[in-house]
Amino acid sequence: MMEVKYYKRVMWLAVFTIGYNLLEGIVSVVLGIHDETLALLGFGIDSFVEVISGIGIFQMVIRIRKNPDSSRSRFEKTALIITGSAFFLLAAGLVAGSSLNLLRNHEPEATTWGVVVSVVSLIVMLWLYRSKMSCGKQLKAESVIADAKCTLVCIYMSVVLLVSSVVYELTGFGWVDTIGALGLAWFSFTEGREAFEKAKGKE
Repeated sequence: MMEVKYYKRVMWLAVFTIGYNLLEGIVSVVLGIHDETLALLGFGIDSFVEVISGIGIFQMVIRIRKNPDSSRSRFEKTALIITGSAFFLLAAGLVAGSSLNLLRNHEPEATTWGVVVSVVSLIVMLWLYRSKMSCGKQLKAESVIADAKCTLVCIYMSVVLLVSSVVYELTGFGWVDTIGALGLAWFSFTEGREAFEKAKGKE
């Protein structure tokens, strides 16, 4: 009975993750375009990729609940491949955008919204990490614990966005937005690589 309770909680956490990332993605992309900040724009696009990943995780939870010893379904593997490809494309786009910014000596209009979005994201992601980790330990489910650890990457990306946004607000150093975007590109690349490794059956 206790196990059913925690699996339900994990499923609701997965649904919340999808909904939150969708909202965060829309807000970040709109504000990133408005303020001409590549770091916030890239952060928003990353949130949309996380939605695809979240759908795959939701399917994974359903499968594990039915049969804890079952292997990944074709749907999950396809979701991982799509997610990995999207992360690689995002990383490439951020590197290209950063290069253009450097060539044009472009600076964002403002990064205030970058501060707001990153702080909210940090609070939400820390809560998600702790909640998922707690459920994973209660269920002794390595897949759920691995999903919780993936949330750490979102926390790191939020920190990168926060630091770059705050530094620009305090100093007006325009290149920090580009540096922040390159930091997000690195994390996107590592997430993409991890998604492909999982699709191949590696944990």
